[in-house]
Amino acid sequence: MIPFEEAYEIVMGSVVRTGNETISFTDSPGRILAEGVTSDIDMPPFDKASMDGFACRKQEIHNELEIIETIPAGKKPGKKPGRNECSRIMTGAAIPEGADCVIIVEEAEILPSGKVRFTGNYSKDNIAFKGEDVKKGDLLLEPWRQIKPQDIAIMASAGKTTVSVSKMPAVAVISSGNEIVEPQFLPGESQIRNSNSWQLMAQVERAGAKGRYYGIARDDQDETFSMVCRAIEENDVVIITGGVSMGDFDFIPGVLEKAGVKLLFTRVAVQPGKPTTFGIHENAGIFGLPGNPVSVFMMFEMLVRPFISAMMNYNWRPFSSVLPLKEDFSRKASDRMAIIPVKMTGDGFVQSVEYHGSAHITALAGADGIVTVPVGVKKLEKGTLLTFTQI
Repeated sequence: MIPFEEAYEIVMGSVVRTGNETISFTDSPGRILAEGVTSDIDMPPFDKASMDGFACRKQEIHNELEIIETIPAGKKPGKKPGRNECSRIMTGAAIPEGADCVIIVEEAEILPSGKVRFTGNYSKDNIAFKGEDVKKGDLLLEPWRQIKPQDIAIMASAGKTTVSVSKMPAVAVISSGNEIVEPQFLPGESQIRNSNSWQLMAQVERAGAKGRYYGIARDDQDETFSMVCRAIEENDVVIITGGVSMGDFDFIPGVLEKAGVKLLFTRVAVQPGKPTTFGIHENAGIFGLPGNPVSVFMMFEMLVRPFISAMMNYNWRPFSSVLPLKEDFSRKASDRMAIIPVKMTGDGFVQSVEYHGSAHITALAGADGIVTVPVGVKKLEKGTLLTFTQI
């Protein structure tokens, strides 16, 4: 049994990059950007009005001004305001040559003569000047970030219609055990529904990878070996749940070794998640996770997800914050690092949720995140500052 920190270093030291591919920018939200995005134009590309109003010369704003044209957005100005003249202008429209400010509509009065008089106190030009936001050639988006909706707007503004992104790892998901039935079936005596696989498929998708479900491997070494070999051949990552503990039918580590997997660890000093197994094959990284769903969820988030992200050259980090503990916490054994599901309270604390152990998956519905209790610590006092990590 090795410390979690050592297991994490082994996993992250075994990452192999997936490479890049070029796709349409419209298909890129959620993907990992593999190149810097620069602007091919100045932004704004011309001096433009930032408010509806009247474009004129500052030196004449206190005079009565004759309106010589109306400039909507998208139309090139046709006239140059001269002495005591202005152009009616709309937000986003190009400033006519010679004008150096915009009197906003709210601070202008149309006189019976049809002329315009400024009624406010001059404070700003109300012009967005060419290139004040971005200069041509400026770096707009750095590589190795997850692409967000606002990044799509930036790409569109820069004319970046195709973009290089990291290839999505293909991730195989396998459950094992004779007691497992799929969710659409009513479990019989001594059976349970397969929650692990579908939880993992959702976690894989959230991690930015492509999940491939291979089904339930029954407690038969030949059947399991065949399924595992096919999954290794067809994917970058293989996740197997169940069959990694110490029971008579927990033969997954042996099957993995037979399939050519070099096992790097088979026990981790965490609770839940102790039987977590990890190995490498020339084709894929292999994770053997425990059978209980809370263990599966936690070990995916803490070991598998960082591994998948690193394959795309993305340094994923969940949101975390240091918060005080709402009430005392204690546990009986302290030989493993404990992972405790908690909720945030309205007064800025974290509090453990009702949690009966690694099979109690419904406990996570009420949890906002987790905190960890180090090896050797049995009790935490109320008010202890803990690192809260969102899940």
